[in-house]
Amino acid sequence: MAPSPQNPYTAAGVDTAAGDLAVELMKSAVRRTHGPEVIGGVGGFAGLFDASALRAYTKPLLATSTDGVGTKVAIAQAIDKHDTIGQDLVGMVVDDIVVVGAKPLFMTDYIACGKVFPERIADIVRGIATGCELTGTALVGGETAEHPGLLGVNDYDVAGAATGVVEADHVLGAERVESGDVVLALASSGPHSNGYSLIRHIVSGNGITYGADAADFGRTWGEELLEPTRLYTLPLLRLLSQVPGAVHALSHVTGGGIAANLARVLPVGTWVDVDRSTWSPPPVFRVLADLGSLELAQTEGTWNLGVGFVAVVSADQADAAAAALNADGIATWQVGVVRTGPVPQDSHGDFEQGAKGVDGGAVRLVGAYAETD
Repeated sequence: MAPSPQNPYTAAGVDTAAGDLAVELMKSAVRRTHGPEVIGGVGGFAGLFDASALRAYTKPLLATSTDGVGTKVAIAQAIDKHDTIGQDLVGMVVDDIVVVGAKPLFMTDYIACGKVFPERIADIVRGIATGCELTGTALVGGETAEHPGLLGVNDYDVAGAATGVVEADHVLGAERVESGDVVLALASSGPHSNGYSLIRHIVSGNGITYGADAADFGRTWGEELLEPTRLYTLPLLRLLSQVPGAVHALSHVTGGGIAANLARVLPVGTWVDVDRSTWSPPPVFRVLADLGSLELAQTEGTWNLGVGFVAVVSADQADAAAAALNADGIATWQVGVVRTGPVPQDSHGDFEQGAKGVDGGAVRLVGAYAETD
């Protein structure tokens, strides 16, 4: 009997059977994110979500966000550990939605790879599903695209988009911020998913492999640098409910660092001095800065340095807001106060203003970091 001819698409480098197997392996994790609002199962052309609950809103506004994980995926690929990158993706996408006070509804993902390894793809999506469960978001669809000849066999990139809803008169932002508001910092779990091009440059420049033991951290370099992004959505939504009216604005500290991202949610004519002495950047940032022969201040526009989110709250409810977040497991402390008027012209450094094209307030970091927590 003559051998069966090879599928020409497979010969070209695209294995649709491997893609189908990956879907089977991830199905149960994806289904765990589904509530009664999700219509249909996994694998449809479109994800369906019952939006009947929006009829209870007076004026519902849909909030949407799209993002990726960046070059952190290179570390996952280097040590063949792919089960946490998905949580990073959810952090980058869904936690942007809560900035305006929105509750997430659903998310979709996109994975581009050089070759589909079913268990690897399933690990990535299982991580996304875990993040969706931890943020109350339904994972309603996605796409895995095999790009032979464009990406290396072990290369992949991930991206996603999410949609949420907020009542129009509950939207958070610069319009609510007032002089005298207190600025609270919410602790990060590490670099999250930002500044990894600098991290990888420092690590490679020192001849360090990601599988090598890192004595400062008690685990390998790869494991330390793959620490999943902290997810803030549900704690912040609980805060909005528990201390109503306290929160005026939120800022997700991602690319650009603390000052640039806080400035985006402040009104024109306001400024904040963020006091470095109120916290000590975690060891991962200090070790990396030392290896790169950098002062911590030189990395402030790249890394979060231990602050993953910032909340601008009314002064009379700042203690209650901080207490609620601390009780929810997120270390929270005051780092500054919103001021109005011309920015100070002194020797404490320049202000950040106008990041991402936003005509907002002005922010700078002042003082010296605490040496220990």
